[in-house]
Amino acid sequence: MTRMLRVAAAQLGPITRVDAKASVVKRLIALMREAKALGAQVVAYPELALTSFFPRWYFEDQAQIDQYFETDMPSAETQPLFDEAKRLSIGFHLGYAELVEIEGRKRRFNTAILVNQHAEIVHRYRKIHLPGHEQHEPWRAFQHLEKRYFEVGNLGFGVTQAYGGFMGVCICNDRRWPESYRIMGLQGVEMIFIGYNTPVHNPPAPEHDALSNFHNRLVMQAGAYQNACWVVGVAKAGVEEGVMQIGQSQIIAPSGEVVAQCSTLGDELCVAVCDLDLCFSYKRTTFNFEKHRQPEHYSLIVERRGAQTP
Repeated sequence: MTRMLRVAAAQLGPITRVDAKASVVKRLIALMREAKALGAQVVAYPELALTSFFPRWYFEDQAQIDQYFETDMPSAETQPLFDEAKRLSIGFHLGYAELVEIEGRKRRFNTAILVNQHAEIVHRYRKIHLPGHEQHEPWRAFQHLEKRYFEVGNLGFGVTQAYGGFMGVCICNDRRWPESYRIMGLQGVEMIFIGYNTPVHNPPAPEHDALSNFHNRLVMQAGAYQNACWVVGVAKAGVEEGVMQIGQSQIIAPSGEVVAQCSTLGDELCVAVCDLDLCFSYKRTTFNFEKHRQPEHYSLIVERRGAQTP
């Protein structure tokens, strides 16, 4: 008997700087209801799904920054989403900015959670590969200040049992790094959820702009195939506060094949029936880690941070 999981990638169109979180949650609920009507058991939302992508602006006032963060989850604004998920008996993945106090110190993370069909949080991940820069760089068309506003995640790349299989999460820039997938692959992951906000324009390397969509698909397909797992990539897309962001929300099989993809840059679902047992076809053959990996030859991966020529 195969383990079939019907998954919906719930792409979001732009969110403006003045949009209230409660209004965004209404959009999330509308997509959740549509996903349920299509038979989905899990619906996945993007990175920082409750607000506009605020790291594109330079703030000096911490209070201005903290308005984008959640101190509780569920919060007053997001409780209706949890309530609707419980009513519909549907799981979900949600990215948001998290402000938490740890050992008496306030800490800020770019976070994503998995929630089961009983509206219980069963997994939390905090983004590890933070892109961008820390200081104000006014020469840019827009800022990318994730390194200023967030700390590097402190929970590692964990895998949890949920939705009938082994689930993992990473966020946006994490998808470009093969280590993200491999650490979860070594824990037997069968599906990875990845939310992203990815601008078309890359100010430090504008020559990459025409390849933004290609690179997005390339890294997720490679991660899925090389780690014998499903990948669900979900975008916040379209022109948000003057910045064009890519779409291409998609669901990718362990074969590396794209089986469903959004075709717009707005609020849209793509849905696929994912056979979790398909992972075994690759985990037991080409990517049988126990049989084929040679970790004694990989020491540089953890011993060295930057490249050094011989």
